[in-house]
Amino acid sequence: MTNWVEIGRLSDIPKRGARCVSTPMGRVAVFRTAADEIYAIEDRCPHKGGPLSQGIVHGSAVTCPLHNWVLSLETGTALGADEGEVRRFDIRLEGEMILLDVAVMAVAAD
Repeated sequence: MTNWVEIGRLSDIPKRGARCVSTPMGRVAVFRTAADEIYAIEDRCPHKGGPLSQGIVHGSAVTCPLHNWVLSLETGTALGADEGEVRRFDIRLEGEMILLDVAVMAVAAD
C-alpha cells in the first residue's frame, strides 16, 4: 500500500526544471519535462555527487552539471558509456498537485 503526500504544484517547477524536497534519506529532486511529465530521483549524481537538480533536463533525462553524466529520469540509470544509478521515487499528479509516495520517508529507517 502506498501513501502520498503533497509536495507542491506543477506550476512551482518551470518546464525543463527541477525543485528539491528534503527527506530523512536526503534530497529528492523533482523534475518537470517540456511535456509536463514529472519524475523524482535522488539529488546526487552517482559519479561525484553533483546536484542533479541543477542539471539540464532534456527529454526524459538530466545532465549532471559537474561532469556531464546523463541519467534517465524514468529509471535513474546512467546513459551512454557511464555506469551507475540513483534511486527513483514514485510520484504522480492529481490535477495541478504533485504527490510523492511517503515510502521515501521510510528509506532512512531500513
